[in-house]
Amino acid sequence: MLELHNINKTYPDGTRALQDISLQLGKGMVGLLGPNGAGKSSLMRTIATLQTPDSGHILFNGQDVWQQPTRLRNKLGYLPQHFGVYPHISCQGLLEHLAILKGLNSRAQRRQQIEQVLALTNLTAHAQRQPSHFSGGMLQRFGVAQALLGDPQVLIFDEPTSGLDPAERLRLHQLLHDIAQTRLVLLSTHIVEDIEHLCRQTAILLDGKIVASGQTGALFSGLSNRIWQGPQLGVIPEHAILLSQRLHYGNPVVRLFCEEQPGSHFEPAIPCLQDCYFLHLVQQVQEAA
Repeated sequence: MLELHNINKTYPDGTRALQDISLQLGKGMVGLLGPNGAGKSSLMRTIATLQTPDSGHILFNGQDVWQQPTRLRNKLGYLPQHFGVYPHISCQGLLEHLAILKGLNSRAQRRQQIEQVLALTNLTAHAQRQPSHFSGGMLQRFGVAQALLGDPQVLIFDEPTSGLDPAERLRLHQLLHDIAQTRLVLLSTHIVEDIEHLCRQTAILLDGKIVASGQTGALFSGLSNRIWQGPQLGVIPEHAILLSQRLHYGNPVVRLFCEEQPGSHFEPAIPCLQDCYFLHLVQQVQEAA
């Protein structure tokens, strides 16, 4: 459905935001995982045709996007990380305004789609409320609703769960999962749990580069028998890599990457996506040093 070939983008200040990005994306939920400043938003804006790459090309259903960008724009829904809403206008009224901007000129068609997206995002009972007064979770659901107008084939969500409480995050997870059954959904986030819960396919982006991509479970399957967990951190063996230090119920927990048991107080641990992600982060720092 969507193919990215050797995408590069450097900003006027010299920042190399995207470096030789290539991905093939089909229907379903695809995660783009990386820390703040990794280039995720730059990539999302490029895919959404809000900025042009310096080189490379994007294909949508086999057609070059930059030759006819409206072909993708007409099939695209976009929820940026930060968005505002007009004050003193109802949820339904604002969706009506956005539907017109998206080219839904038939009043009957607009009404039908607005009713559908309100029901899908569980906002029907709040249709006459002002989105400027919504809670964080409701506002994000409104953002999803407006992105769904026009029945897009490609949806881009940039950090959609940032700032949500646990219950709101789980509700939004279920909504995104349901949406992704019939279209391509790109989920950009720095929250590993969001990727683990939602995405069968994942790409890890660091410093504008894709350092790993593929089926989410396969990204860390190669770490079996090389992840170790212990309650405390003494001297790290030279052949071990510290992945994380955290507290669990107030007790320290340390995870290491090592080809063999790093100490008697460390036990083998089941690898996870977070281990893979942290390992790439550590290796990035080591390479930079």
